[in-house]
Amino acid sequence: MAKVLLFIALCVLPALVSATRILNNQLVVEGYVYCDTCRAGFETPKTRRLADAMVKLICSDRKTGGVVFEKEGYTDKTGKYQIRVSEDHLDQICDAVLVKSPQLGCATMSPGRERARVILTNFNGISSTTRYANGMGFMVDKAEAGCAEMMKMYREDEEDV
Repeated sequence: MAKVLLFIALCVLPALVSATRILNNQLVVEGYVYCDTCRAGFETPKTRRLADAMVKLICSDRKTGGVVFEKEGYTDKTGKYQIRVSEDHLDQICDAVLVKSPQLGCATMSPGRERARVILTNFNGISSTTRYANGMGFMVDKAEAGCAEMMKMYREDEEDV
């Protein structure tokens, strides 16, 4: 019986403790959500930030791909979201993902802008506890007035290069 308790104390308990790595300083995933009013596929001067958009943070096991962590958040009036994370996700792949737009007219997820990869560990040399995610966007069904003219500006810039 003493050997079993010693085995548990030396092998099982340390494994359980390291499996759930609670962080002393919570990490914060921060990003923003926008509405691509010109259907450009990127942010333009006509882009609007979206308040009350739903975002989910999803972490998956690197080997199996199974989801091991999920947490939802919403954007504030400036289109910014902050999702607090208490656990370390060193060996996991984590993404901020668009879930739902608050505007029916701007509810289609912009291809390539529907998720943003984030690293959620304190064991990577980054001293800040804030992890910044790339902006994610929805787009309107039909480009707004003035977009065609504005997009010409981008094409002219390309010709100058």
